[in-house]
Amino acid sequence: MSPGPAPGAVRAPASYGLSKGASPAGERLPWGEVERWLTDSRNYWICTIRPDGRPHAMPVWGIWLDGALVFSTDPSSRKGRNLAANPELVAHTESGDEVAILEGRAEALERGGLLERFVEAYDRKYGFRIEPGEPAMGIYCVRPRVAFAWREADFPDSAARWRF
Repeated sequence: MSPGPAPGAVRAPASYGLSKGASPAGERLPWGEVERWLTDSRNYWICTIRPDGRPHAMPVWGIWLDGALVFSTDPSSRKGRNLAANPELVAHTESGDEVAILEGRAEALERGGLLERFVEAYDRKYGFRIEPGEPAMGIYCVRPRVAFAWREADFPDSAARWRF
């Protein structure tokens, strides 16, 4: 697990019930717990933007690795075409009870140690070996700029925001 980003205040309307006198975000919900959710999630929702500005969301398989979400999709898919036009995205774990949301920019991952570790980890997690370099196998790395997380069971007390 990575050392993690620095927690910060969650900005939300007063109606959300976030307490200004609460303990710091990193104490309410430690980054290590959120990183475990990111590691353990089987599916990740990827939200991209179509060229005409409309949103597009689809689940993908991926790996939380070295402080980044790495996933694959065919570059000719709607997700792939959206990322080619605008690499900004939001990624969300599958759980609505242990929520982890990442905002960042997807970059194509074409070579190097991270790619090799991704292929091995993906095979262990999903029982499917990715073959990098195949035309239908675009592999993308998202190093988040910001993350939001909370446990539904104790929201708003566990709500936290991190900057990377």
